[in-house]
Amino acid sequence: MYTERPSRLVGAVVWTNTPADGGAGRVLPDGCMDLLWHDGRLLVAGPDTRAHVTGEPGGWAGVRFHPGTAPALLGVPAHEVRDRRVALAELWPAPRVRHLTDLVNAAADPASGLEEAALACAAHAGPPDPQLRQVVAALAAGRPVAATADELGIGARRLHRRSLAAFGYGPKTLARILRLRRALALARDGVPFADTAARAGYADQAHLARDVREFTGLPLGELLAGGG
Repeated sequence: MYTERPSRLVGAVVWTNTPADGGAGRVLPDGCMDLLWHDGRLLVAGPDTRAHVTGEPGGWAGVRFHPGTAPALLGVPAHEVRDRRVALAELWPAPRVRHLTDLVNAAADPASGLEEAALACAAHAGPPDPQLRQVVAALAAGRPVAATADELGIGARRLHRRSLAAFGYGPKTLARILRLRRALALARDGVPFADTAARAGYADQAHLARDVREFTGLPLGELLAGGG
């Protein structure tokens, strides 16, 4: 069973997932990075460009950071962990990881322990870059990438460089992923696929279908029916 709640860390979500049947799950791209706990170990989930199919037994817990905020907290550029699940021990010194792992494992539950770890990281990292939040907000609202760069006064090339480090990919890919999230929310609310495509900013329903299959690995109907 999957559950989530807002974190005390602004913009983040704390979640747990214990598959009822031990079967595979499908994590869809969302522009985010996560700090994970599984079987007593800590990992980092990088930003995905395609669905990540999970099949490991046992429960999971995580803190999902707002897009663009995790690299400053975890000390790793997002593009270095893109489409990967990496042991935290590969990114941080071993003594620090052992100490943090012990704290999380000793907490009342791993999700709460991870949240405390995330809050501690944030306290040492300082406030998030407000321009990155503006980028996410603009692209999530369907603003074109070029217009977003112009409005922020940073230029397309600089926006691309900053996006690689903050989000793991360029702003055009981030915009496509955020558009997909808009479309899936509409479709799950029962909006017909053709209307979903138009309202989410696709050229037509076929365009929506291509993006859904590329990013999730499934046709839209199968995805909504529980295939992922």
